[in-house]
Amino acid sequence: MTAILQITDTHIVPEGARVSGRLETADALARLVTRIDNIRDQLGPIDALLVSGDLSDDRSVESYARFKTLVAPLGLPIHVIPGNHDARDPMRAAFADALPTTGPLNWTRQVGDIRLIGLDTLVEGQGLGTLNTDSLAFLQSTLSEASDAPVLLALHHPPFACGIGFMDDIGLSNRAELREILAEYNGNLRVVCGHIHNMIVSDIAGHIAISAPSPCSTFAYDRRPDAPVGFLTQEDGCLLHRWDAGFQTIRIGPKAGSGPFPF
Repeated sequence: MTAILQITDTHIVPEGARVSGRLETADALARLVTRIDNIRDQLGPIDALLVSGDLSDDRSVESYARFKTLVAPLGLPIHVIPGNHDARDPMRAAFADALPTTGPLNWTRQVGDIRLIGLDTLVEGQGLGTLNTDSLAFLQSTLSEASDAPVLLALHHPPFACGIGFMDDIGLSNRAELREILAEYNGNLRVVCGHIHNMIVSDIAGHIAISAPSPCSTFAYDRRPDAPVGFLTQEDGCLLHRWDAGFQTIRIGPKAGSGPFPF
């Protein structure tokens, strides 16, 4: 059995700052890390931490250092991909032992029974995401080498439309090209992402795709054309992806309820 914890969209800023003048994102991440630590015996062994983008909100060197300090209590190997709020150079410096030194921040790792693949969708200076030619070729080659082994594929921007208009406007620009590649893979493959601060389960090219919630905020699922643009100060949790002759994904909420009480 292999288990990978996914946290996304932490939006960390240097100490003393708040995101949009309002969100204490570091405190929210610290609370989630404590929550996970408190239930580690319930969750069982975890093999790695996957962070699917927007580690930082302001792209600063200080924010990446602070992020690493905040997740250090988990004691897990960390695998990161960039989101639209990140920047490649400070990410490379912060995770120099794990990221390519040039080009897109694409990588693949064998974590237990899972082939873990990270894809770079960042278009620096823009909110939308794109898989460039190099990234698409990397994915096609890596899936070919995987030989139908179980694959967990991570990217920041969702490979599906979520229905939240202002987020779909800055979604993945070339979803169709990604679908064409994924349709050729016959093994067990799960796609995971972030960006939309909500857990949404969708289908893509015959595979399941899941977006993870954010520890610090969320966006209302509001499909009205005139829906207000902005975030809600609602903290959420993270996802745990398990492989045991098949994929299973578990949402871990940010708080424990009272109980358990007898029936």
